[in-house]
Amino acid sequence: NWSWSFEEHAVKTLIHSLSGALVAVLILSACTRFDSEPGDAVNTAGSLRGAWRSQIRFSSGAFAPIKDLEFMYVFNQGGTLTESSNYDAAPPVPPAYGVWRSTGPREFKAKYLYYITAPPKKFEEITNGAGWGPAGFGVFIERITLSTDGKTFTSTIDYSAFDPQGKPVEGGGKAQGSGRRIEF
Repeated sequence: NWSWSFEEHAVKTLIHSLSGALVAVLILSACTRFDSEPGDAVNTAGSLRGAWRSQIRFSSGAFAPIKDLEFMYVFNQGGTLTESSNYDAAPPVPPAYGVWRSTGPREFKAKYLYYITAPPKKFEEITNGAGWGPAGFGVFIERITLSTDGKTFTSTIDYSAFDPQGKPVEGGGKAQGSGRRIEF
């Protein structure tokens, strides 16, 4: 129909152009890989980046009686980290969050914090929805030495505990860690 107005012609031309562009984007998207490289495909020999599992042995402080303490970490590109332990549910506490950086060849320093919780004073508080309340926070400073192959590390940890106002409280201690990279 050649009786289209200028506006109708412009709209139809725009629709045809956008349709063509959409088809091109879809075709290119189908040819692109969006998955990440497997962990073992990344050169990890000198990098802490990735997922780790570590056995932790405290020689002093509130965690010293725990002989089977383990941490799992994810050291992210860009210097952030997340840590969770096999005791995060006893008492219930959230994971730790923090930062890390290189301090030299195969040497790293990490600082991560988590919230300490306190049990309810009465069982009825749990049934009424109160649960475990905030009781402060803990700070871990970990110095990590990566093995030459990048698959294991050793570490020393200084732990400090603080009340909700940020004042130091008892319970801090020192530990040794021994970690292994999580791989496929």
